[in-house]
Amino acid sequence: MDNYHLLHEGDRWKLTREGASRATKTFETKDEAMQFSTNHVKQNGGSLKIHKQDGSIQEERTYPSSADPKDIPG
Repeated sequence: MDNYHLLHEGDRWKLTREGASRATKTFETKDEAMQFSTNHVKQNGGSLKIHKQDGSIQEERTYPSSADPKDIPG
């Protein structure tokens, strides 16, 4: 399963797959980043970690939900 991070960097929001050297896509606003990122990860499957502007994790979403490792704390 691929892991993605939605991060604020500089003046833009970036969707990046873990281990990739470049962003999958960049955005001007968090709203447009959230919309694209959610759809992208839903279509491809994986985990999406959504970060706040300060870098801390706001929430994590797993698609499909059946792939969510519910027995792992956190």
